[in-house]
Amino acid sequence: MRKEVWFGLTIMAMVVLAAFILLPSPAQMTNGHLGLLMLALVVVAIMLGFPTAFTLMGMGMVFAWIAYRSQNPGLAVQQTLDLMVQRTYSVMSNDVLISIPLFVFMGYLIERANLIEKLFKSMHLATARIPGSLAVATIITCAIFATATGIVGAVVTLMGLLALPAMLRAGYSVQLSAGAITAGGCLGILIPPSVMLIVYGATAGVSVVKLYAGAFFPGLMLAGLYVVYVIILAKLKPHMAPPMSAEDRHVPLPEFAEIVSTNVSNKVLPGLIGAIKGKRNAAVPMKTLVNHLFIALLPAITVMLIMGGIYLKVTAPLPPEVAGEVVAMGGSSFDAPAEEGGLAEPEAEDGLQSPPAADEAPAPLGAVAEAPAAPAAPVAAEQVAAAAVAAEPVAEQERVPAPMTFWIGLASCAVALIIFYAIFSFTRLEIFKMLLGSFFPLAIMILAVLGTIVFGLATPTEAAAMGSMGGLLLAGAYRRLNMTVMRESVYLTAKTSAMVCWLFVGSSIFSAAFALLGGQELINTWVLGMELTPVQFMILAQIVIFLLGWPLEWTEIIVIFMPIFIPLLPHFNIDPLFFGLLVALNLQTAFLSPPVAMAAFYLKGVSPPHVTLNQIFAGMLPFMGIQVIAIILLYQFPAIGLWLPQLLYK
Repeated sequence: MRKEVWFGLTIMAMVVLAAFILLPSPAQMTNGHLGLLMLALVVVAIMLGFPTAFTLMGMGMVFAWIAYRSQNPGLAVQQTLDLMVQRTYSVMSNDVLISIPLFVFMGYLIERANLIEKLFKSMHLATARIPGSLAVATIITCAIFATATGIVGAVVTLMGLLALPAMLRAGYSVQLSAGAITAGGCLGILIPPSVMLIVYGATAGVSVVKLYAGAFFPGLMLAGLYVVYVIILAKLKPHMAPPMSAEDRHVPLPEFAEIVSTNVSNKVLPGLIGAIKGKRNAAVPMKTLVNHLFIALLPAITVMLIMGGIYLKVTAPLPPEVAGEVVAMGGSSFDAPAEEGGLAEPEAEDGLQSPPAADEAPAPLGAVAEAPAAPAAPVAAEQVAAAAVAAEPVAEQERVPAPMTFWIGLASCAVALIIFYAIFSFTRLEIFKMLLGSFFPLAIMILAVLGTIVFGLATPTEAAAMGSMGGLLLAGAYRRLNMTVMRESVYLTAKTSAMVCWLFVGSSIFSAAFALLGGQELINTWVLGMELTPVQFMILAQIVIFLLGWPLEWTEIIVIFMPIFIPLLPHFNIDPLFFGLLVALNLQTAFLSPPVAMAAFYLKGVSPPHVTLNQIFAGMLPFMGIQVIAIILLYQFPAIGLWLPQLLYK
């Protein structure tokens, strides 16, 4: 029997033994202990290969019936069926989940647009002079493509077919090659737009918009740590990642580039401008020169547009000061009464008697509606007078001076552009054109989807619909949009969405049964009895999630165990958003940790016969260590994840 099977059976045996050792004898077992037994049985059943969604649903209904039967045996069946219907309806009426099929549909369309080969080739040439360039290009390509699709299996499989043979031919070690592909392919479950963040937000009741804003920089940080590790390893051990040969770095130039670089200049701007102005462009059409000059100036034009927009934003005239009556009125009308007794318990003992707060509550609401009526005339007069006095100054108001940080940023951009164009040869122009056809369309679509969500221009569902339209346009632009692609994409989207739907229904029923049995209360009492500090609780929670990532996938960890952790967060004053970001980083291990490391099995299915599963697991271990470092960095510097949400949603 294989080592992986023995490993899985060992973990299952440990779960069963722990359940029997920690739980009391049947005579002393309470409903809360039954809840813990249900939790252990669900983990074992999932590890045995039973479908997660229906295992949760079945276990939840059986143990819910046991909980109801202990209270009222005659109504146990009816109450269990009512619970199932109510939980199913609450899941189906969750608007946030609508974005999941749309994002999945976008991912399947982009996967079939055949962009990944062009993207990998252009990234490989763009990073040719960096140590470990093939592995670096693989990680960047995986991150971009996984972000656009969000489908880990598809990215790892495609990159296994495309990048793994190229790295093995170049002399890269099997471990480094496998680790770069699997770790890079899993970034799509962290970097927005991520389905995992939607599932966590719906489970924990956290805003998906804030989760997207918070996960952006941690995702980039993790990808950057992967790249830094590969570069350092290639420097220290060149035999594991040999440098690229000059022949492999060679990019064939078109005829016009050969003529201009030979007769005028090898640099793009001097060569094209000199060819346009001089008499040496007789063999090159003017249209070709102008078109390529425009392409070469695109970076400068983009920087000018961005900095111009920032300048207009930071130098915009300050709005005229407005009266503060509305704010003061809102504060005095809503804040004070809320503290006086809006939520206070009634003093009367009779349950039918209305609490005094109910009689007092309408008074401030009425005051809000009627307060402006009495001083209406004076306020109107003051506003007219103020408007008359301020009309001329407002019309002549000038822009405010730009802050020093803007000028520093502008100078930095100018220096970067000067350096860029100083080394911008015709070879790099051809690589830039390849990136224009592969990288930038994906990047623009991703940034458009994320930008509309993060800046509040659209809800996640609306942005997902825009992303689906962008996927259709990309597939059409690359002439891959046909009836077969549409049929496959729609079918796979329906299949994935149905799986997520049933998973949520099953987890909702399971959580309700767990709460009915008192399992949540038992865990809360046990954790609070340990008298942990917030730091100790956070470390304990992350260790538990890390260990759960070995036998379980991220979907099972979120829908089963997050409802157990979330109620404990208020006691330790932990922000659910920050906890979710740590969990999102931690759940990367669910795809990279044996024995249920799905990324390893995806890669093994398309790798050459001599690449063993143990080699793939060995290649993933250093990247798991990097994930642990990323979790520590995020915990030590929370601003990495919380700065952007706090800036945008104060």
